[in-house]
This record gives sequence, structure tokens and C-alpha cells, in this order.
Amino acid sequence: MNFEVYCDESRQDIPKNLKLSNKYMLIGGIWIKAEKRNEIKNEIKMLKNKYKFGGEIKWKKVCKRNIDFFKSIIDLFLSNLDIRFRCIVIDKSKLDFYKYHNKDIELGFYKFYYQMLNKWIYDYNNYKIFIDLKTNRIKNRIKVLEQVLNNANLFSEITVQALPSREVLLIQLTDFLLGLISTKFNYEDKVNINKKTLIDYLETKLGKKIEATNLNEKKVNIFVINLNGGW
Repeated sequence: MNFEVYCDESRQDIPKNLKLSNKYMLIGGIWIKAEKRNEIKNEIKMLKNKYKFGGEIKWKKVCKRNIDFFKSIIDLFLSNLDIRFRCIVIDKSKLDFYKYHNKDIELGFYKFYYQMLNKWIYDYNNYKIFIDLKTNRIKNRIKVLEQVLNNANLFSEITVQALPSREVLLIQLTDFLLGLISTKFNYEDKVNINKKTLIDYLETKLGKKIEATNLNEKKVNIFVINLNGGW
């Protein structure tokens, strides 16, 4: 079967002094069947037209004026069985790039990308993975990620391509969902009322809090990685 994965990241910068609102980095993506891509995109475009929403769909654009539009995006995501979401949550205060990533923050970042993706890659499928375009210090990072994923999944075919999110509607959908979950982890209750409304709305629709899930969760899968070691 052919799948497409649209990825983005949130709060990936590693400042020297971590604030409570910037503690967790998230990397995530939506998984869809390739044959459903155009159908899903058309549904999103219809909602944009209905609510007269212009420009990119982004979490940072949430405001009182467009709250109903973003609720409709959540409804679309939850009601469509052909869209799944997975993300990895990383506590940046526990990262040790010097010890585990050859002092290379960028290398560590793509290792976490691998961890997010690899658990949802299954044998005898084809995966086209699209990630938000960013400037890398080492230019072949994307190709190396692709090679490592293929080496770990010998019975699947995987390609990874970086594209600008402004041109890819489904990366924008990931940006919105990832931003919502990132805000829940990073801000707790210290968030503006409009974004809190959407967080509460998603939790009500899910029937549970936004928090770590087990690997078998298929709709909204949240992997909070343990960086302390042990078992």
C-alpha cells in the first residue's frame, strides 16, 4: 500500500536557558493513504472557503475571529479514518548532544525524526515522507535520514523530501495539530483563551487528556521519549 507522511516540528531551537514555555520540542506528522490525498485536500479547501480563511493554516494564526474554522479542522481530522497523527515529545532540559550526538545538535534533531517515523513504518508498504524545508548545516541530512529508514525497513520503500510548508496544505495541517499539542505540553494553563478553547475542544472530542499514549494508539499517538535510561 502507498502512504504519505507530512511532517513538521515545534520549538526545535535549543536555547541556553530553557523557559517553562519552551521546555519540550515536538516532531510529528500525519499519515494518510496516498489515494486519499486529493480528497482530504479538497475537504480542507472547502472549509477554508466556507469560513473565508485565507493564507496558511498555522497554529500561530489562531484567534477569536477564526476559532470556528479551526474547530472544523479538528472535526475533519477526527472524523476522517484515513488521517492519523503521531508525534514525539522531547524534554530539551535532558538532552546531552555532547555525549550522545557527537556535539552535533542537528544530528540529534534528525535522530529524533527517525524515532518518530520508524515505529509507524510497516513491511511491504511504500512511504513518501515530506518534511518542512529548513536550512541544514550539513546538506545531506535528508538523504541520510532516508537511507537510515530504508536500512531499518528492508521490506518497504521510503523516500524523504523537504518542501516549503507554504506550498503544502497537509504540512500546514500538521503544523496546526503539532502546535496545539506542543502548547498543551509547554504552557499548561498559561495560554491565551482562544488556543485553550481549541485544546479543550480536542480533548473533549477525544474523550481524554492530551498526554502520552501507548504505541498502539492509532489516531493521536503521542510518544514522550524517556531520556533518563533505565527500564
